[in-house]
Formats: sequence, C-alpha cells, structure tokens
Amino acid sequence: MTNHTTRHTLAAIFTTSLMVGLSGTLMPGPLLTVTISLSAQKGFWQGPLLILGHASAELAIVLALTAGLSRLLKRRSVAGFIGLVGGAFLLWMGLDIARNAWQGTVSLSLANAKGSEVQMSPVAAGVLVSVSNPYWVLWWATVGMSYVALALRQGPLGLGSFYTGHILADLGWYSLVAFVIAAGQSLLSQSVYRGILLVCSLFLIALSIYFIYSGFNFLRGKGEIPGANRTDGEDKRCAGL
Repeated sequence: MTNHTTRHTLAAIFTTSLMVGLSGTLMPGPLLTVTISLSAQKGFWQGPLLILGHASAELAIVLALTAGLSRLLKRRSVAGFIGLVGGAFLLWMGLDIARNAWQGTVSLSLANAKGSEVQMSPVAAGVLVSVSNPYWVLWWATVGMSYVALALRQGPLGLGSFYTGHILADLGWYSLVAFVIAAGQSLLSQSVYRGILLVCSLFLIALSIYFIYSGFNFLRGKGEIPGANRTDGEDKRCAGL
C-alpha cells in the first residue's frame, strides 16, 4: 500500500469515526444531562472536563479491545461475525435516530437537567457516567468493536485516527452544549438539532451497509485481512522493516 493510499485510508477512518461518534453523542443521555447540570452550575469548562473523563474511559476500552482482537481478527470468521453484528447494530441505531428526529420525540431537554446537583469532579463524573451507561457498553461491544477491527487493519495509525475522530466528536458537541448553557442563550433551535440528527442517521445507515457487506465478504473468504496469510517468519521480517 502506497503512502498516498495510506493517507487517504487514515483520513477516511478519521472522518467516518467523527461522523459515527457525532451521531451517537447527539442523542440525549446521561452524559448530556450531567453536562447541562454542571455547566449551569459552574460554567463552560465543566463540559470539556467531563469529556476528559469520558475519553479516559474510552481509551481504556479501546486498548482492551485492541489487546483481545489483534490476533483473533486474523481469522476471517471472527472479522466477518464482528462486521455483521456491528453493521446490524449500526443500522438499528441509524433507523432509530431517523425515526425519533422525524417524529420530533427527541430534544435537548435543557430545562429538566438544570436542577440536579453533581457532587464530584467533572473528570470523575465523566468516567462514572460513561461506564455505568448500558447503552455505552452495548455500543462498544458492537459498533465500537467493529470499528476497532477496521482501524487495526492500518495498525497503530489507524487506531489513532479512529480514536481521535471519535473523541473530537464528543468534545465538539458537549463543548457546544456547555457553551450554550453557560451563556444562558438558546443558540441551537430544536429544528436545527433534528436536522443534524437526520443527516447523521442517513450516514449511519450507509455505513452499516458497508459493515454488513464486508462481514459477508470475510465469511465467504473474500476481502483482505493484513497479516492473515503470513507465516510467523514473514511477520517478524515485516516488523523489522
């Protein structure tokens, strides 16, 4: 693979990871509620500090998945199964977001979150809110695992591109929410919010089709898995290059 192709592949991993991360983080959940609460009480910087804790938890799970997947992913059956499961969950997630955005059943729910008091540091709150969220665990067990598998085909740079794009989506969105709350203004209308959700849902559906297609290809013995057909001697020689 040429350097030019590698750069394009890493850019694609970063961009799609950013979009997938944004699609997930836009949906209201515990982290949004805590972000609104702390920003209303203590100001803008509570949002980025919350994401620092959230990012720490996600770095730990990415490293754990990497350690467990690096050898298993050389098996086409494993890569195919992960692609199908991750693609199916991504498809459900995209359809669910589109339905909620179209029907107007989602909102930022700013008023309901301001009254709750959070008695801990924002970094610790970011970690605890993340790991205690069943949806977060389910996401990483399906979509996250599939994306780590995809990124690992490009080695450490691929994994770094995936993680950076994913975390920047969280940081950008929750920093915006923290700014809006701290400023005391309604800078993001519900119609704009729903429009963003619809665009993201369409992207998720398209990406789910790619994941499912790749999964079927691996199960049928097609598609390239770097290192899958190398001998131990070849791996050692490549590592020394």
